[in-house]
Amino acid sequence: MPNAKIAVIGGSGLYDIEGLTDIEEVNPDTPFGKPSDTITIGRLGEIGIAFLPRHGRGHRISPTEVPYRANIYALKGLGVEWIIAINTVGSFKQKIKPGDLVIPDQLIDRTRSRANSFFGEGIVVHIPFAEPFCPVLSQILLEAAKETGASVHPKGTYVVMEGPAFSTKAESRLYRSWGADIIGMTALPEAKLAREAEICYAIIAGVTDYDSWQEQSEPLVVDVILNILRQNADTIKRIIRLAVNRIPEERRCDCATALKAAFVTAPRFMPPEQKQKLNLLIGKYLKGD
Repeated sequence: MPNAKIAVIGGSGLYDIEGLTDIEEVNPDTPFGKPSDTITIGRLGEIGIAFLPRHGRGHRISPTEVPYRANIYALKGLGVEWIIAINTVGSFKQKIKPGDLVIPDQLIDRTRSRANSFFGEGIVVHIPFAEPFCPVLSQILLEAAKETGASVHPKGTYVVMEGPAFSTKAESRLYRSWGADIIGMTALPEAKLAREAEICYAIIAGVTDYDSWQEQSEPLVVDVILNILRQNADTIKRIIRLAVNRIPEERRCDCATALKAAFVTAPRFMPPEQKQKLNLLIGKYLKGD
């Protein structure tokens, strides 16, 4: 099985990675259940890649029902250190048009029905999350996107809503008044869990619509969104092929040590069953405890 330090989490419209060789499929169990689907591991050129469709093949899992903790834990268990996540979003800015791509740098959490941490139940951890995306990986994705000729925006604040319904006009205009740039349903808790797992994480967001803030806008039509989605997916696949060859062998960003100073609970007070359950994430910090 290829060594896969890089993973791609496919969003709406991206359910596979073309050109993979030496393919093997794995179905890992985790303390948080099964991931969304079989994880495909293979080589893209000379680079080992793991691919996981967030919504499952056939898009059968809603944003609220995605097993985010199982997905990230499973990828961590495979040795993944970098995650390129693909998201579908609406735009709050006229200049960010359907068909454009965004490499977001900030998040606003409007979810309410999702487990958003690996920790709790006797182990308290507060990870730094002021900068929710890996700056190294985001820059690599931005440069690769520019090389494909895509219309790409280098920054953006991403509102993560619960879904599955789209925004009301009042909600859309509220988020726009906050200065947000895009809105989607799946960046959280995924980004937060990746940080807790000390995995570098960045997003390529494909814009499909203007949400519902425009006075003259018609209600969103799923068929139109899916058509733009397919176009975005082709561009995103080209970006991935370029980007994976530029990811450094060694990590020097803060993502790799995010847990180091995040523990509040002293090891001697941590429940043994929780320490065992989370050993993959915290074991290296508890040696001798």
